[in-house]
Amino acid sequence: MRNPLTWLRRNLAVIAGLGTLAYMILPNVVVTVFSFNNPTGRFNYAWQEFSLDAWKDPCGVADMCGSLSLSLQIALWSTLVATALGTAIAFALVRYRFRARGAVNSLIFLPMAMPEIVMAASLLALFLNMGIQLGFWTILIAHIMFCLSFVVAAVKARVLSMDPRLEEAARDLYAGPVQTFVRVTLPIAAPGIAAGALLSFALSFDDFIITNFNSGNTVTFPMFVWGSAQRGTPVQINVIGTAMFVIAVLVVLAGQMVGNRRKKAQPK
Repeated sequence: MRNPLTWLRRNLAVIAGLGTLAYMILPNVVVTVFSFNNPTGRFNYAWQEFSLDAWKDPCGVADMCGSLSLSLQIALWSTLVATALGTAIAFALVRYRFRARGAVNSLIFLPMAMPEIVMAASLLALFLNMGIQLGFWTILIAHIMFCLSFVVAAVKARVLSMDPRLEEAARDLYAGPVQTFVRVTLPIAAPGIAAGALLSFALSFDDFIITNFNSGNTVTFPMFVWGSAQRGTPVQINVIGTAMFVIAVLVVLAGQMVGNRRKKAQPK
């Protein structure tokens, strides 16, 4: 028994990591499997028979692709705005000293700490008091405010790890402020900016609580899925979920391949 116990102690962290990964991926596997199901009733909860009908017609359910397109638009615009603002805020918090810097640094992370329902109710009260009609624009504003803190956190961590001597060297070589930022600062900060953008897109596309409070009659894809669960779950929802999961995995793998190639290309 000594050898198996020794092997177990040495590989306990690996086993725990693999078990956690399997636990996280299992729901995606179930969604993928049931995207090929042909249910007999309204609900796609029991396996009946293999079918490709849902994959051949992913927009066969009324209003589903419309809600999906709306969610993609909101996620894209909120990602662009939140990434631009979050990057500027992160650089300001790290590189500059100003009054109330500590208070701003704490307040910017408040949306990450508070429950989503609190922020959702607060934004709803703000929009109603200002007389703003709920819909696409209120969802977009709410998503930008929600995603901003996550972008700041990702970019700030990257900026803190940057070596300022590289920018000083660029200025010593007669590079102007704009050229230094474009040629030196931005490429170094790019991984943090990309991480914040991807996180922002995922959070915006997946959000339900804040969207549900501030949507009015506008229906996004998460709201469509929630409403479908009440009256019947079409197989096309599993198809869209599987496609999004595969795209996310491909993006991560592409990022890993690019990172590995850059490491190999660097001189030793």
